[in-house]
Amino acid sequence: MAALAADRRVQGFKVGPDYIDPMYHTAATGRPSRNLDAWMLPPAAVQLVFARAAATADVSIIEGVMGFFDGAGSDPLAGSTAQMALLLAAPVILVVDCSHMSVSAAAVVHGFHTFMPKVNIAGVICNRVGGERHAAWLREAITQYGVPVLGCLPYLPDLAIPERHLGLLTVEERPHAVQTFLAGAREAMARYVDLEAVVGLAEAALPLPLPDSAGPLAAALAAASDGVVRIGVARDEAFCFYYADNLDALRAAGAEVVWFSPLRDAVLPPGISGLYFGGGYPEIYAAALSANRPLLAAVREAHAQEMPIYAECGGLMYLTEALEDAEGQRHPMVGLVPGACRMERRLVMGYREVRLAADGLLGAAGQRLRGHEFHYSTWQRPEGAPPAYVIEPRHPAEQPRAEGFASGYLHASYIHLHFGQDARLAAQMVARCRLWQESRGRAQRS
Repeated sequence: MAALAADRRVQGFKVGPDYIDPMYHTAATGRPSRNLDAWMLPPAAVQLVFARAAATADVSIIEGVMGFFDGAGSDPLAGSTAQMALLLAAPVILVVDCSHMSVSAAAVVHGFHTFMPKVNIAGVICNRVGGERHAAWLREAITQYGVPVLGCLPYLPDLAIPERHLGLLTVEERPHAVQTFLAGAREAMARYVDLEAVVGLAEAALPLPLPDSAGPLAAALAAASDGVVRIGVARDEAFCFYYADNLDALRAAGAEVVWFSPLRDAVLPPGISGLYFGGGYPEIYAAALSANRPLLAAVREAHAQEMPIYAECGGLMYLTEALEDAEGQRHPMVGLVPGACRMERRLVMGYREVRLAADGLLGAAGQRLRGHEFHYSTWQRPEGAPPAYVIEPRHPAEQPRAEGFASGYLHASYIHLHFGQDARLAAQMVARCRLWQESRGRAQRS
């Protein structure tokens, strides 16, 4: 992406629910990257997200997820990169690790090429190539099966990105190192890959018709009053997991997104009528978050005034009474959600089908939604705590289970949602914030 963005408008996309890869796309292209998730979103919504963002770009690049044909649930393709390629009629470039094979790479490519013929495997980039002789073997072996080799990248250890428990280190944590990485990636791609051939594949892709979204979106926003509602959105190293389309959906529903930092700010932004805490790494910054007592008190005061508050994963952890980090240190937090969070060794991850447990910030009780979890912490739910969701069982032997905490217009959960699945989500949240704003105005006038 960085190499093409040197002289083109490049739009990045990520298949699946990941938050960190899109941060690197955004840094490489200068445009917000978008998530394309065919499990959380219906097909028309996926096409709409793609078409809207791609409309103002010269070329769009979609990064896949996991194995190309690996999906979720009973349908092996559901949510897979292969499903996305079919849904968007997108040509596919395979990136193959060739570090321990030569002619065998042709068998791998041929297998992908013939496994599902309706998927357009249009080219290959060989990665971790040992030298010019190795590259020549690969080109000769692969091209005889009708798939062009677009480039051969050598092993480039300096272009590795450090990782930790939730994935790659984020862009916000290492901005200077990221720029160095992007410069190296840009140079390597320009040297070893036929970028014009890559662009040619994109230009030859079939046009994608823009789905008709005006009807449902207009219906969802019809009840919104005129005027902007300011919503404070936590954003810093501790809270950085947001889908660009969620924020755009809030703006479309009449919200102004106002950033603030729970790590550094002593007060909440002025004039806000709602709060949004996304996911991130509160466990890494627990001591600093806990030490910022003025901001903790400000969030408590906002809740005492019944301001709508929405929190996902790391946001839930921040709103609990305390967070116990990996070293066993207990850090007091906001305390709006009863109980404490504790870091564990076991990863909890996967897609979830949920329904709202009660009327509240996002909609009416029983409304069904799709989301995902990805965390190492557990929240010690007190008995009788009202849940935000009921998670539907995935197997006949399982039972529905409570998830998260909801009380009034506080909604906190480990579940990450993509608002693109239902236009009512953002509209309802903004409407609740607007009602709060209007009620405060009446109270001040009386």
